[in-house]
Amino acid sequence: MYLWLKAFHIIFMVCWFAGLFYLPRLFVHHAMSEEDVTRERLAIMEGKLYRFVTPFMALTLIFGGALLWVAPGLLSQGWMHAKLGLVVLLVIYHVRCGQLVRALAAGPPAHSHRYYRVFNELPVLVLFPIVFLVVLKPF
Repeated sequence: MYLWLKAFHIIFMVCWFAGLFYLPRLFVHHAMSEEDVTRERLAIMEGKLYRFVTPFMALTLIFGGALLWVAPGLLSQGWMHAKLGLVVLLVIYHVRCGQLVRALAAGPPAHSHRYYRVFNELPVLVLFPIVFLVVLKPF
């Protein structure tokens, strides 16, 4: 059972990250666009992608929670505490993406394309330590 839960957790995490990597890239194009038609099209794409990827976040959290329920001893390990802290940051990032989707749909971009380029890199900065923590279990 544990391995099945782990497999689904990883599958949904990969799907969630695919969205977290691509959605802010759309924000960059949105901010760079000067044509209203293009901005409207990008706003539709952003909204659809956010709605598509949000269930992957939920399923990642559900299967991760199920893993902790099946193997509660993981909660006594320091690397898991660090990982869960990073997961909280990812959830906040995801919520922020939703705020940006709504803001971009409502009007012109509030930030430059450079802002969105930097914003786009943040999930990578979280993914690396999560993978290192899970594989190396340093604490």
